[in-house]
Amino acid sequence: MSELSTSASPDRRSFLTGSGLALGAVTAGLGGIASVSAAEEKPKRFRFGLNMSTIRGQELSAAEEIEVAGKAGYECIEPWFRKLNEYVSAGGSLDDLKKRIDDHGLTVESAIGFAKWIVNDPTERAAGLEEAKRDMDMIARLGGRRIAAPPAGVAGGEVVSLDDAAERYRALLELGDEMGIVPQVEMWGGNPTIGTVEKALYVAIRSGHAKACFLGDVYHTYKGGSAFESILLMGPQALQTYHMNDYPADPPVETIKDADRVFPGDGIAPLTQILKNFEAVGAYPVLSLELFNPTYWAMPALECAKVGLEKMKAAVAAAS
Repeated sequence: MSELSTSASPDRRSFLTGSGLALGAVTAGLGGIASVSAAEEKPKRFRFGLNMSTIRGQELSAAEEIEVAGKAGYECIEPWFRKLNEYVSAGGSLDDLKKRIDDHGLTVESAIGFAKWIVNDPTERAAGLEEAKRDMDMIARLGGRRIAAPPAGVAGGEVVSLDDAAERYRALLELGDEMGIVPQVEMWGGNPTIGTVEKALYVAIRSGHAKACFLGDVYHTYKGGSAFESILLMGPQALQTYHMNDYPADPPVETIKDADRVFPGDGIAPLTQILKNFEAVGAYPVLSLELFNPTYWAMPALECAKVGLEKMKAAVAAAS
């Protein structure tokens, strides 16, 4: 099936009326003529979050990670389901985690999981949706709002058309409607299925669902060869959470890896322009610091988190 085939897509009316991402982007670019609920809820400033990958190497428990985020001064967190499940399996309580989150004045803006919602095998995909349902239930109990929806689980050599991906993303969004959680389609730079911003936006728009949105990332945009000017085609509905990081000039884009990500401002990413692009379309996504750098994992977790927050704030100040 061609990636641009329309045979498996929603009909034109539902596509045009249901696509909050497409219409939200257009109207935001025209001064916000239409009412977009996600945009109305957003403060007109960037909020700062900690994706727990940044301190993953310190081998803390989920409870300890929350303490680090709170003490470092973050406003919100983006936990990983892997760590949350480990905490619960060891006898920990979600109620205790929720209290810790509330006591520090934090919110759970997104969460990272790898449910196989997008794969071709219907049995495996059904199991993936069940995993996603458990993830959504867990994050809702923590007061969360969204989860990442990356193209996880697609085997090497397997081809998933963008139209099929859009249909499956819609099914995930409909599950999210039931659970009160919004899955954000996430691109992984260079991934054969959703490896560019363009492909992620196609999947989101083609889903025809009003809550479709895009989870972007500085590093993955660069790795996937997409332009940061693509932000100018979006708006507040599309851009609710954005992974904040930077990348060095070396290794080059062909060989750079997740572990090479650096603190915002310590690389060559055009962060000022990225942030100005957000503001140009009236979007102020949560900036969630997502790093996988072994050098930072060797630091005390609180120090690492504090440095990351300071550098994110400095990048925002430089762009204002």
